[in-house]
Amino acid sequence: MLKRFLFIVSLFFLLNVSAQDTTQQIISGRKNSPAQINKPYVILISADGFRNDFAELYEAKKLQALSSRGVRGKYMIPSYPSVTFPNHYSIATGLYPAHHGLVDNSYIDVATGAFYNMGNKKMVAEGKWYGGTPLWVLAEQQKMISASFYWVASEADIQGIKPTYHYIYNEKIDIATRIKAVKDWLSLPEEKRPHFITFYFPDVDHDAHTYGPDDIRVKKSVQFIDSSVNALQESLASLNLPINYIFVSDHGMAKVDNVNTKPLPSSIDTAYFKVPWGDTQLHLYAKDKSKVEATYNALKKDTSVTVFTLDETPTYWHYKKADDKFNRLGDLIVLPHFPKVFNLSRSKASLGKHGFDNHMPEMRASFMAWGPAFKKGLTIEGFENVNIYPIVAHILGLNYDSKTIDGKFEVLKPILK
Repeated sequence: MLKRFLFIVSLFFLLNVSAQDTTQQIISGRKNSPAQINKPYVILISADGFRNDFAELYEAKKLQALSSRGVRGKYMIPSYPSVTFPNHYSIATGLYPAHHGLVDNSYIDVATGAFYNMGNKKMVAEGKWYGGTPLWVLAEQQKMISASFYWVASEADIQGIKPTYHYIYNEKIDIATRIKAVKDWLSLPEEKRPHFITFYFPDVDHDAHTYGPDDIRVKKSVQFIDSSVNALQESLASLNLPINYIFVSDHGMAKVDNVNTKPLPSSIDTAYFKVPWGDTQLHLYAKDKSKVEATYNALKKDTSVTVFTLDETPTYWHYKKADDKFNRLGDLIVLPHFPKVFNLSRSKASLGKHGFDNHMPEMRASFMAWGPAFKKGLTIEGFENVNIYPIVAHILGLNYDSKTIDGKFEVLKPILK
């Protein structure tokens, strides 16, 4: 019995250490080709949940000043669903979620029956879940070194490629260490120096979920990111490199009714449907296709929810059966009526949520950009986040097939010098 207990404790310790790996991962044997050495640099920064109005609402003065010397989007439209994993990967690939395969934070791959969950560290690192060609893969394919201090899918072998320098996601590394790591990367000899870098902040999303987007603690997390981004660019200024900064978020945040939450509708029989966890959207995967129509009709009568077949979803979601390239969308999509949310776990729901219709004002994301590639003092109207990909590729001089992505270079071309 004691041996079994010690084995379990040891296993837990090993798994926990693995989950909190803070060491830099380096793919050896790579270097920039001569054609890439004199290219500019792009640092793509994401502040998860940083709604488009947070910079003004919570006095992010450094970001306001930096973007005033570059470009500011009034807002950026997230892809649907407006949740973290699909949108970070849409920014990285220029594809809508149903086109790159990461259709939600949790979903079922219908062909195999496998269940993807963003909380499964092992699964998140498996390249088979990710379609498209993310920017770091595009760069590495063309002999340009890339680096990632976190980004969705940057730990995975996508087309057999990871960023040359990257970290396994954890929240143990302090911001000063992270900034130093970026400076160290950009201080490497030219042939080893990354030209494309991703950088991620979870702080605003954590606090806005827990306390709601109107809480003073969200202001503190916004100002932490504000000072950190400023510290990053000040630290790198001494290198005198042509660095372009793009600051984005994946989605916004809304205050919801976390008291009067909705259980799984009684008309959904889990004997006939698989239902992955969701709070602002449920995918219903039929075990028995003959039950779909009756369940759909019953849900249509439920005035507390909206139900769609995949032929009925809004066109601007790009979430129809014809869009479902990897066969990962549910047979039915069920939504609560804002500010209500589903609560399938019976635990206390958080006060802040996202994942709602991507054209809802509260779901709007942030966009700012500054550096030698960008015009100065320019404010632009809202645009979809898939349009970042072709702009980054253009700045870095990377070739891509415009027919294989949803983003259009023409959308953001006017922000470039």
